[in-house]
Amino acid sequence: MEIAFHSKELRALCEDEALAKRDLSPEVLEALKHRLADLRAAANGGDILVGRPRLVGGVGGERMAVDLPGKWQLVFAPNHRKNPTTASNTCNWPKVTRVKIMQIENCGA
Repeated sequence: MEIAFHSKELRALCEDEALAKRDLSPEVLEALKHRLADLRAAANGGDILVGRPRLVGGVGGERMAVDLPGKWQLVFAPNHRKNPTTASNTCNWPKVTRVKIMQIENCGA
């Protein structure tokens, strides 16, 4: 899948290891690198198998999250010009081939 980022700061955190080391624990940083590689390797949203993928927030299941260590999670959304939907007007994740990383959050903080 193709990956975009919600902000320049989020892109820098995900792509600049020195910056990420300041803000994230070594365990979270290592898992983040793996989850991003998993997303890049997936053909579509239906291929995301690692990290307990689940729908979170948003209307119509428009966001998905995967676990990082501790209570951290990586949240992303479909990023098509017109996102694929099902007959019931929810996100059709198996047809999603472009995602936008929305946030990395600590759900326990």
